[in-house]
Amino acid sequence: MSYAAIQSFMREQKIDGWLLYDFRGSNPILAQLLPGKRWTTRRVMMLIPAEGEARLLVHHIDSGMFKGAAVAQDLYLTWQELRAWVAKQTEGKGRVAMEYAPGGSLPVMGIVDAGTIELVRSCGVDVVSSANLVQVSVAVWSADAVAGHARASKHCARIMLGAFDLIRARLKASAAVNEYEVQQWIVDEFKRAGLETADAPIVGANGHAGDPHFEVSATSPTAIVKGDWILIDLWAREPGEENIFSDITWVGYAGTTVPARHRAVFEAVKAARDAGVACVKRGWDAKQAVQGWQVDDASREQIVKAGFASGIKHRTGHSLSAGPKVHGMGVNIDNLETHDTRELLPGVGFTIEPGAYFADLGVRMEINVYMDPFRGPVVTSCVQDEVEFV
Repeated sequence: MSYAAIQSFMREQKIDGWLLYDFRGSNPILAQLLPGKRWTTRRVMMLIPAEGEARLLVHHIDSGMFKGAAVAQDLYLTWQELRAWVAKQTEGKGRVAMEYAPGGSLPVMGIVDAGTIELVRSCGVDVVSSANLVQVSVAVWSADAVAGHARASKHCARIMLGAFDLIRARLKASAAVNEYEVQQWIVDEFKRAGLETADAPIVGANGHAGDPHFEVSATSPTAIVKGDWILIDLWAREPGEENIFSDITWVGYAGTTVPARHRAVFEAVKAARDAGVACVKRGWDAKQAVQGWQVDDASREQIVKAGFASGIKHRTGHSLSAGPKVHGMGVNIDNLETHDTRELLPGVGFTIEPGAYFADLGVRMEINVYMDPFRGPVVTSCVQDEVEFV
């Protein structure tokens, strides 16, 4: 793997090296920089310098796990040898990046234990966060990932509309339909489309829509009937951890006229979504860096102004990047749960999904955005502008 982009960014940021640390698979970033299934039992380290060749340190017992890895390798046996290697690799370096965030400000980056950070600092270097190095490496979408995400997004849009069609057809025929049936129909459609998903989608009616992480019951599912408010959140991707999830949420109403309060919440959340997109676009057009927290503030302000602040239960969005999880390793749209100062760099992706949740209803309107290096922010998913009537 070429580390040219990482090294260029380090030189720009005056970082002398990136020291990655893993213990028994604790660091998913190292696994993505050195792809391949590996089972390790001892500590592993890799130093990517701002200039020169990267080096990997592996215990003798685990050395076979890294055969074929395109990086120079050193072996160790004792803890003294490990410490000596760290001292040698950091010698003459002023600032070294590791997977940590000062004050626990970014939990997703809190990977390296405090003791290891202390060990590295004892070598006389300043340890800084690797948060933005992660962005320019594992969080950046490849050309294949961009294309695969686009295909997955088309399927997800079709399946979302199909799920509401299923509810509509059942209600029109005065036939029974429940949350679990709709959820399983979506899962089956993912399989038919050749997509994979990390977890089953959310299908929630009324108060269940007011629970951001509602879990559909298979044994006692709730029926969907006339007059119900319905939220559907689904996510899927083409198979493979190198691919990016499409992650979208829509809402619907089983009737012909949306109740006034439901309509007001819907319009507030829609305004919040659009304000988030506008914030990102303004920054790009003005050639100004935009950080995750700024987009969150711009979006959330709309819900607060509309009088629904008590319904805010989460940040405005999360990273979309390659890897095992729907929530990626790049910048989150967040100034609520954390103060995310990472920039929306070219090549990264994220969701914008403001929501407002109450005891009798919930509204979330989730879209996906990709920071195209040439065109700027591009909405890659379907966009809901009106309540879906069923």
